[in-house]
Amino acid sequence: MRAVELVRAGPPGTRELRTVERPDPTPRAGEVLLRITACAVCRTDLQICQGEIPARKLPVIPGHQIVGRVQAIGEGVGGWAAGDRAGVAWLAGTDGTCTHCRDGHENLCASAEFTGWDRDGGYATHVVARADFALRLPEGFADLDAAPLLCGGVIGYRSLKVSGIRPGGRLGLYGFGASATLAIQVARHWGCRVFVCTRATAEQERARALGAEWAGGYDDRPPEPLDAAVTFAPVGAVVVAALRALDRGGTVAINAIHLDRVPEIPYGDLWWERSVRSVANFTRDDAREFLDLAARIPIRPERDVLPLAQASEALDRLARGEVQGALVLDCA
Repeated sequence: MRAVELVRAGPPGTRELRTVERPDPTPRAGEVLLRITACAVCRTDLQICQGEIPARKLPVIPGHQIVGRVQAIGEGVGGWAAGDRAGVAWLAGTDGTCTHCRDGHENLCASAEFTGWDRDGGYATHVVARADFALRLPEGFADLDAAPLLCGGVIGYRSLKVSGIRPGGRLGLYGFGASATLAIQVARHWGCRVFVCTRATAEQERARALGAEWAGGYDDRPPEPLDAAVTFAPVGAVVVAALRALDRGGTVAINAIHLDRVPEIPYGDLWWERSVRSVANFTRDDAREFLDLAARIPIRPERDVLPLAQASEALDRLARGEVQGALVLDCA
C-alpha cells in the first residue's frame, strides 16, 4: 500500500509528511480491510499535523473521512462482504461497556479511539477498521461526494441537534467552511431561517446562494435574535459573538475539537438561561441518521479533488483559507 504519514507535527516548513510504501495490512478479528477510493481533508487533520492537537502516535496516517470497498474480512465479522462500499469516520471504536456507551453516548467514551489520531487513517490506498464502526453508505452519492459527509456532515448534523434548533427556528451559523455548507442544507430542509456570520465576502455570498436569509461579518449582529447558533470557527471570540446574538433560552453549540480560548463573558450575555455547549465527536446513530437524511434531501457537497500525493498541499491550502467547500483526496 501507499500512504502519506505524519512523522513530525508543526507549521509548514517544520511539519514532516512523507509518502511511504508499506505491506498491505491484514485485518484482525472483528476488522475489515478497505481499498480506499476517496478521503476528504478535515480541519482536524490540519490541527493534528500542525501540533495544535497533540499527536497520540507518530508516525500516523491522517484522515478520517474515508470511502472504500471491502477487500478482506477478519475472523468473526458478519454483515460485510468483499466488494461492499463502506465509510470510515472519526470515531474508530469504543469499549461498549462504560456508562456513556450503555446510555447511548458512545461519543463520550473515555476509551474511545479515533481514526487518523489513534489508528491509521485514510491518506492511503488501504485502511483497516473495526467492522462494527464501518458505515454503510446510501446509493446516489459518488465516492468523492460521500467522503466529505463523514465528518463535516455528521458533526454538523450533531451540532444542530445539540443546539436544540427546531424546524422553522432562527439559526445562526458562525463560520462557513465545509461543515457549515452541509449543515445549512439540513437546516433549510427543516425550514429554518438561517443567518450566517463569516469573515470572507465570498463565503457570505455562498451562504446566501445556499439559502441564508442574511449574511454578515463576525462583528455584525444578525437582524433578529437567534433561537440557536452553531460556531464552526475555532476562535473563542466567535463563541461570544454568537452568545450575544441569542434570544432568551437559546444555545450556542461549539463545533470544534480545538478552540484558541474563550474570552471573559459578562454574565449579562449568559443570563436569561442562555447556554454554551461543546460538541464532542458523534455517535454511529448520528452518522446513520445523517447519511439517510443526506440521501433524501439530497445534500450535495462542494468539493475540489487532489491526488493522494498532494495531501500536504491540500493541508496548506486549508491553512491558508483557500478552500471553498471540501478538499477530497482521490486515493484510487
